[in-house]
Amino acid sequence: MRLRTPAHAGTFYPATKDELVRAIEASFTHRLGPGRLPEKAGAGGALPEAYIVPHAGYMYSGPVAAHAYLDLAESGRPEVVILVGPNHTGLGLAASVWPEGVWRTPLGDVEVDVEVARLIVEYTGIVAPDEDGHIYEHSIEVNIPFLQYIYGGDFRIVPIVVLHQTLDISLRIAAAYSKVRHENGVNTVMIATSDLNHYEPYEDNKKKDLKLLRAIEEGSPERVFRVIEEEAISACGPSPIVAAVEAGRLRGIKPRVLAYANSGDVTGEKAWVVGYPAVKV
Repeated sequence: MRLRTPAHAGTFYPATKDELVRAIEASFTHRLGPGRLPEKAGAGGALPEAYIVPHAGYMYSGPVAAHAYLDLAESGRPEVVILVGPNHTGLGLAASVWPEGVWRTPLGDVEVDVEVARLIVEYTGIVAPDEDGHIYEHSIEVNIPFLQYIYGGDFRIVPIVVLHQTLDISLRIAAAYSKVRHENGVNTVMIATSDLNHYEPYEDNKKKDLKLLRAIEEGSPERVFRVIEEEAISACGPSPIVAAVEAGRLRGIKPRVLAYANSGDVTGEKAWVVGYPAVKV
């Protein structure tokens, strides 16, 4: 059985179970978070199509991510979570899925859904089985403990990282996800992860982030990519963002921003900041 061990425990988030639980709970109760802990997630009703969440260290982006995870916990319990993140390392293929085995965090192991991973490969024609793209990548890893906190171990995952940030790959992933969920009947939700603009002064950074969030709420994949290019927005995950937007468009759903903040709102250091979104689709 293939085991993906934590690459960033002790850096992006705490390395021990108790400390990690405290860090997650602090994200929910933080002044920039939703202000309360989620109740135990039940079966619930219809799950949203997708969420867009950040993936920085918990002290920076955890409170914003907590808005999405509170909403998800209150929406129900998926059997499978399809996580789509950017590939920061440059290793691996254009779009890589971890095909089987388990992912380990300080909160325990989560099983990869082999059949759904296989369907994603088949339906996209571009996502391929590949472990190299995942070995050191943090974007998906930092989100799994939030899912474990709200659901325990009662879910499976399909981890996908995208190296080539293109509209075509985004649309293929969204179409495959929609087919898995709505034609194959898999009880699933997409967690797409990206931070927003990077390393500009607070007001300049925020201005770019808000333009991108407005484009996301318009619900047009082409518009999102165009704004990113025209405004020189250094979001690290255009393809994950657009995959979530397209997943909504295919069902007639427009995204809605749940929360936004940047690192300057957390630390008070505003000379250069990074933006963090929580969006529901």
